[in-house]
Amino acid sequence: MNKALQVLLDKQAIHEVLVRYCRGADRCDEELIRSVYHDDAYDDHGYWRGSGSDFARFVSARLTAANLTTTHSISNVLIEVDGDRALSESQVVATLLRKGSPRLADVMGARYLDRFSRRNGEWKIDERTVVLDWHKVETWAEADAPIPLDGFTRGARFPADPVHRFMATGKPR
Repeated sequence: MNKALQVLLDKQAIHEVLVRYCRGADRCDEELIRSVYHDDAYDDHGYWRGSGSDFARFVSARLTAANLTTTHSISNVLIEVDGDRALSESQVVATLLRKGSPRLADVMGARYLDRFSRRNGEWKIDERTVVLDWHKVETWAEADAPIPLDGFTRGARFPADPVHRFMATGKPR
């Protein structure tokens, strides 16, 4: 295969790992989060440091306990591939809607600095460091929404979220 084409395929595979992580975090799907890490991976999330597998268990439980919902959105993804190794920097904006009253949302801008490797034909994270660039807390007032919200299909945590039915059947409801 052409080397340039292989690099593009590798970058796409790595990008999909990054997006799967975000889906796993937002759905609190421990197995999906675990699937993005190699068994010996290390994760440094600032307030938590340890194996990727242990982090998957910790963060899915923590987000379920502390937040009603979360959204992790990555952008400006730069990936440098060198054979079966790669480095990436991804910007992330994470919004975490806290449980309780008043409704507060943590909104943060950060970056994922990831070292990847391809083992047995599959790209996964070897090491992740989260760099926090900024953080703010906002008051959340859904009642003030300028559009009617009642008709929307609502998101949920694993396994009740509509994405799981959609991926299995092609129908979100």
